[in-house]
Amino acid sequence: MLNDRGNIKWTSIMMPEHINMLKQMWKEKEYKTKPILDEQQMNEISLKLQLAITNDLNVSIDYYEEHDFHKINGKLQKVDSLQKYLELNDADSTEILLENILDVHID
Repeated sequence: MLNDRGNIKWTSIMMPEHINMLKQMWKEKEYKTKPILDEQQMNEISLKLQLAITNDLNVSIDYYEEHDFHKINGKLQKVDSLQKYLELNDADSTEILLENILDVHID
């Protein structure tokens, strides 16, 4: 069995641009794809958001951003349907695009 170190043994003779391209390629391999929601799921999310903002309830939102999945908790401060984003009343006043929301859970 060969004891190969892969690209490590070649990095000393590689150009810095090639090393950066390899790092970028490895990083892109770990990207996750955004799931496509059907109309029923989007309507359910919309109803939960309306319920949460009218009754001032805490929500937990699963969303997709920068090639990864995220989860955030807080109260809805604003839902702007014209510019298609919502704003949470948390420490950072987080803004999330409505198209990136995957699921909403009311606490």
